[in-house]
Order: sequence, then structure tokens, then C-alpha cells
Amino acid sequence: MKILSAEFIKSIADLKQLPHDRVPQIAFAGRSNVGKSSLLNSLLNRKKLVQVSSTPGKTRLINFFLINQKFYFVDLPGYGYARVARNISQAWQKLIENYFLQSPDLRGVIVLIDLRHDIMQADLELIDWLTFNQLPVIVVGTKADKLSGNQKNTRVQTNQDLLKTLGIQIFIPYSSITGLGKEPLWTAISELLSNSKA
Repeated sequence: MKILSAEFIKSIADLKQLPHDRVPQIAFAGRSNVGKSSLLNSLLNRKKLVQVSSTPGKTRLINFFLINQKFYFVDLPGYGYARVARNISQAWQKLIENYFLQSPDLRGVIVLIDLRHDIMQADLELIDWLTFNQLPVIVVGTKADKLSGNQKNTRVQTNQDLLKTLGIQIFIPYSSITGLGKEPLWTAISELLSNSKA
């Protein structure tokens, strides 16, 4: 995918503020500190388009970035940060769930996990919820450059086996540092965008 333009459009805290331009959307979800901002910047060949928060769990808005004037990348608030008050965490969850269910232009969800660790329960619950609601899901394992070759291969195989039990066929190891996984992820995103939606 050649990136001709990538621009921040808006942040929303209420679904009444959703864009109504019928432009396709690809959402990115993951636990706080999973490397979502770094992945988005590397995908878009930008250094600081998506800001990295110095405090995990701080970002509470849904952010829209218009790519090539043709589709949105939607950066969702990180989840699962222990220091966030429970009532705030529940409010985020409701906002995100409602976005998934109510956005008519959502084509799919990229769920990010940290490849260095086992897939956490919150990640599994999100993936299971998305598949139950028949939303296309691609799972990406970030920070692959932090592992040795053997460690990475073992993690990838373990995660693939587990995710297949949830009906997930695409798992992509990714590194924002080396570019590993960038091409396969763009291929998967292009396939999601090509799927028309009534």
C-alpha cells in the first residue's frame, strides 16, 4: 500500500460524533502499552502522526485518521490498565463496544497483543466477543523484534494454535522497528477494505 496522505481528522468521546461520510473504517484495539501508536506510525510511514501517550491508559477518545482520502484508521482507547478506576474502565468498554456494534462503515478490527507474553484473558474476551458479533478480526503480535528467532517462532505457533480455536485464521508477528509483518498486515487490511458492506 502506497501512503499518499495520512491526516488526523477528529477525536470523539460520544458516538453521536461519528463521521457520516460512509468512508470505510479499520479499527485498532489493544491493551494499554501494547505498541499501538508505534504500529500505526510505522504502517503509515510517519514518525509522530499518532501520539504515544507517556501514561498507559490515559487516552480515552476514539481517534480517526484519514488515509489516502479513501479510508479511516480508527485508534481505539487502550484497555486493561490496572491503575484506571473501574468506573472509567467500564465507560471505555461501553464506548468501544457501542462503536463496534453501531458503526455502519467498520470493515474489521485489528487486535494487537504483545508477542513477548501469553495472550491475556482480556484479549481473548475481546476476540471472542468480536467473532460472536461477526466482526472480521486480524490479530497482530507486536514487539516481535524483542524476541530471538526461536522464541518468536514458538510464540507465533502457540498463538496461532490458540487463536484457531476462536476462529481466527490470521495472526501476524509485527515489529515497528524492523518492519517485520508490515507487508502481510497491509495485504490483510486491503482484503478487509475490499469487502463491501451493505
